Amino acid sequence: MFQSINPYTGAVIFEHQEHSAKDVENLINQTHHTFSQWKNFSFSQRGDLFRKLAELLRKGKETFAVLITSEMGKIISESRAEIEKCAWLCDHYAEHAEAMLKPEIFKTDAGKSYLRFDPTGIVYGIMPWNFPFWQAFRAAVPTMMAGNTFILKHAPNVIGCAKAIEQLFLEAGFPENAFTNLIIPVELSEKVIAHPYVEGVTLTGSQRAGSIVAAQAGKYLKKSVLELGGSDPYIVLKDAEFNVSCKTGVCSRFLNAGQVCISAKRFIVEEPVLEEFMEEQKRLLESMVLGDPMKEETEMGPMARPDLLENIENQVNRSVEMGAKILCGGKRRDDHSLFYEPTLIANVRKGMPVFDEETFGPVSVIIPAKDPQDAVRLANDTPYGLGASLWTKDLELAERLAARIEAGAVFINGMTKSDPRLPFGGTKRSGYGRELAYPGIREFVNQKTVWIA
Repeated sequence: MFQSINPYTGAVIFEHQEHSAKDVENLINQTHHTFSQWKNFSFSQRGDLFRKLAELLRKGKETFAVLITSEMGKIISESRAEIEKCAWLCDHYAEHAEAMLKPEIFKTDAGKSYLRFDPTGIVYGIMPWNFPFWQAFRAAVPTMMAGNTFILKHAPNVIGCAKAIEQLFLEAGFPENAFTNLIIPVELSEKVIAHPYVEGVTLTGSQRAGSIVAAQAGKYLKKSVLELGGSDPYIVLKDAEFNVSCKTGVCSRFLNAGQVCISAKRFIVEEPVLEEFMEEQKRLLESMVLGDPMKEETEMGPMARPDLLENIENQVNRSVEMGAKILCGGKRRDDHSLFYEPTLIANVRKGMPVFDEETFGPVSVIIPAKDPQDAVRLANDTPYGLGASLWTKDLELAERLAARIEAGAVFINGMTKSDPRLPFGGTKRSGYGRELAYPGIREFVNQKTVWIA
């Protein structure tokens, strides 16, 4: 039995019965049967259904936003924005999927030769709790527009969202089990990956989870895509637009109480503006309004689970023992809630948990850089490589530095984010493969060469 527990109130709001091993087998078989029909739908037919899905998302935005906030604690305005983004994603692929998968002509000795992109079957998505609608939609929409069917295993604390998503697909008119929700413990996940009807697996989660899933996918010769988080650098050079870079940095880091894989985590600041940057960050953090995430005036809600709070607290405490200095925050509230104060840490160096590990919570670390080259060195001094932000008025320099930053995306004078129009994914231990844009829709297709004499 899984429980949904409101992180702000501590109340149990839902209880969910797990699917048995027999249920899993039946649902996979049903999803495979639906694939035999769904793959023959035209792009126009699929697009019409996704446009209807977008319409239902916007119509029920407030209901779905309240559900997100209730289950995982992000502030209500962020939950509304998440629903809007899901609707945008549906509309985007409804409009562009056919062009993204248009056969590509190759000039050879044949009378005609081309590459076509055919659906392969069921794709299994293992998704996290921090964006409970967006993560599921980001994986499912392009995959399904390509003609595959999709099975979702969502995080145990947001099963209410998973059920709502499955119901939305049915209400929009999709065939039953084109999108299937599995409520299973992690122990049953390998059974799904191993199933002969499952052709691929996509996971967003931790390095540990990614390593396990990659090994299982390899064992059964299944295609996999992994997005495993990051320790994203936020580089501020001395000529950056100061106020904008400060405010955007706070927005990036403390969105969703800092529980974002692609948020700014390590602030690498060129020394001439270091002290001023730290003072402004401290001022902004100390003025943040914490409280009930359902209230419009709240700027940061609680963390999603007790174990997440304990982990960020442990990372900070160990780093302080090694010489890091807390400039503000640095502790949980005394009221037994899941709030961790917005925290700013200086005197950070390699070897400290807040430098080496992904800090999944409301903690910023400040690291001085001697010059732009030193900033890039520090940015790359991590096992992760998901995203990076770089702030400077010298755009030619910025592009040269961006080419040297080891990340799946570099945003110049802007915060890192996912966008349906841009490929999303990482390098190094942040995973492999891409979601979104045309690379995302081509991950789980058979790229078939056709040669005609």
